Amino acid sequence: MNILLLGSGGREHALAWKLKQSSHCSTLWCAPGNAGIAHVAKIASIDINDNDAIVEFARQNAIGLVVVGPEQPLVNGVVDALEEAGIDAFGPSAAAAQLEGSKGFTKDLCAEFDIPTAAYQRFNNAPKAKSYIRQQGAPIVIKADGLAAGKGVIVAMTEAEAMDAVDACFEGEFGSAGAEVVIEEFLVGEEASLFAICDGQTAMLMGTAQDHKRVGDRDTGPNTGGMGAYSPAPILDQELIDEVMTDIIVPTLAGMHSRGMPFRGILYAGLMLTADGPQLIEYNVRFGDPECQVLMPRLKTDLVELLMASASGSLLEVEAEWKDEVALTVVMASEGYPGHYEKYTRIEGLDHAEAAGGLVFHAGTAMQDGHLVATGGRVLNVVGFGKSVTEAQEAAYTAVDQIDWKEGFCRRDIGWRAVARESGRD
Repeated sequence: MNILLLGSGGREHALAWKLKQSSHCSTLWCAPGNAGIAHVAKIASIDINDNDAIVEFARQNAIGLVVVGPEQPLVNGVVDALEEAGIDAFGPSAAAAQLEGSKGFTKDLCAEFDIPTAAYQRFNNAPKAKSYIRQQGAPIVIKADGLAAGKGVIVAMTEAEAMDAVDACFEGEFGSAGAEVVIEEFLVGEEASLFAICDGQTAMLMGTAQDHKRVGDRDTGPNTGGMGAYSPAPILDQELIDEVMTDIIVPTLAGMHSRGMPFRGILYAGLMLTADGPQLIEYNVRFGDPECQVLMPRLKTDLVELLMASASGSLLEVEAEWKDEVALTVVMASEGYPGHYEKYTRIEGLDHAEAAGGLVFHAGTAMQDGHLVATGGRVLNVVGFGKSVTEAQEAAYTAVDQIDWKEGFCRRDIGWRAVARESGRD
């Protein structure tokens, strides 16, 4: 079948790379894609937030499956528009995508169906929000309710920081996403991610991972879209995985079904592993970035078969098989990210990185005058493999060091907690 993939980041390059390997894939299209995706897919110039344009392209090109990478088109209802036109799509409806599109929606669902999560309150004005902060004290977490490109969550260590965060939300720093805020209890523990593929009634594990949000080594500096990740997450052993599936994923699926908005697609659970057990921090309704870049290389099963089973409600007929190896990705970013950075800087040496055993996925790249250039903040994902996190880390940085990009940088400690545990230093 012909497949259309929506998106342009490292997640989409990893998905395109895996989709292209499927025996079910005839022609693979991607909109808008990037320089790396162009090596495995045909590039389509479509606005991925224009549902009508996507439906029309799918009709004209006999698309049998549309795979949605980023969250915004899902919240916009692209899956609803495609299904109404009789075109199969992987991802949730607009109603079900509220699990990511509205943090308040998710917290209310958790409260109704006894899903473990941090205590919270919702507010639509600053004075009441600030009064609640004074009652609760700090540290405390302030979240813009809507989609804010990963920037709408502030972990405030002091009351003053919390007050500033409330002002930032209601004064428009996050656009319409900050019209309402969710204020949460500060949870103590280690973060991890679990992915489940769902078909409305059934949920199946799609791997675990840990990522590194902060820009600096040892998790210092401002939050980013993610500076690296590894899979599987050693801290999520089988007992914890079973607990998360039983206490968080399954009740969520049941709750969404009871509300008349069955969830199909990927449920990406951001978790805090606390002394009282796993707690849900938030849901995303698509593959993570950069987590997808370490999940796809480990997946042995034909990806198209899993996505089609999700879309058609037949997950019980398939299973996902995984390689035993660990995959670890290092994000190479433009100097200055997540702040101001220079665009169109030249990158060389990717062939040397792959010759050294690395797998390179592109994020913010383009071709200019025959040369690869950086066009975004997060630009490349360099993946290494090994029998342990330590081995995968070494392989990834060996590949990173083959890349010639003087305006780029990366963290040098991706996987540091797991490496410390493996060496007995933790």
